[in-house]
Amino acid sequence: MPTDKNPSTDNSDGKKMMKDNGMASGIYGMAFIGAAIYFIQHASTFWEGVLGIGKAIIWPALLIYKLLEFLKM
Repeated sequence: MPTDKNPSTDNSDGKKMMKDNGMASGIYGMAFIGAAIYFIQHASTFWEGVLGIGKAIIWPALLIYKLLEFLKM
């Protein structure tokens, strides 16, 4: 029996699947939902709501960018 330390396994199609995605994806998912609700609630037009969904997707990257800029890294 091989002792593969990779957390992926073969499915019936022969493709690799992850067994465990970890807790980070759950936290990111909850943050996305919260940000989407916030931006949509504060939108006054339909297109501001659509823009809010885009902002909810990219806000973590902007947060890290601004943090690194603040720390001068």
